[in-house]
Amino acid sequence: MAQHLQMLLTHDFDELDEGMQELIYNEYYDLSYGAIFYIVRDHAAAEDVIQEAFLKLIGKRPEFENESKFFAWLKVVTRNCAINDLRKNKRHRNHVEADSVLNHIEATQDKNSSPEKTVEVQMMEEAILRHLEGMKPEYRAIILYRWKYGMSYREIADALDTSEDIIRQRLFRARENMRKALRKEWEGSDERRKI
Repeated sequence: MAQHLQMLLTHDFDELDEGMQELIYNEYYDLSYGAIFYIVRDHAAAEDVIQEAFLKLIGKRPEFENESKFFAWLKVVTRNCAINDLRKNKRHRNHVEADSVLNHIEATQDKNSSPEKTVEVQMMEEAILRHLEGMKPEYRAIILYRWKYGMSYREIADALDTSEDIIRQRLFRARENMRKALRKEWEGSDERRKI
């Protein structure tokens, strides 16, 4: 799978010829682009993160006993760079559109539902999106993996290079944070109506 990247285990990147360096970078790019793009949701930002992560990978590479530990470290560095970029540029990112987070309204409701139900579902989606943007990137990513892409706990754990138990715990916390935020928003709007 990553035959050229393995060369980083035994060779100094700067000592490799230019063609091999390009092969290694392209292999890393292909391997990491999807995961990074999923986190940052922007092609240019994903490319910036790939370059930053790659420079970190070749700059301060610890010694590894085996290949699997190297690839685990590679995933962690890549994911952390993406999350750091997201935090750093949080205010400058475009808002995530509803259809990139949730299934389209028609998929979540009955075709014969009332206009009131349609409006209610749409308002709920908008509220969820607002609160999702304010969550920690780790929580947001887990909710998106589970909710939008229907990934299993195991698949999410593999994608984020962590255990299923940690994923379950973080997903529980993320859902609780979302529930509290929505409850606070809705109770506040009920109080305003009473006045």
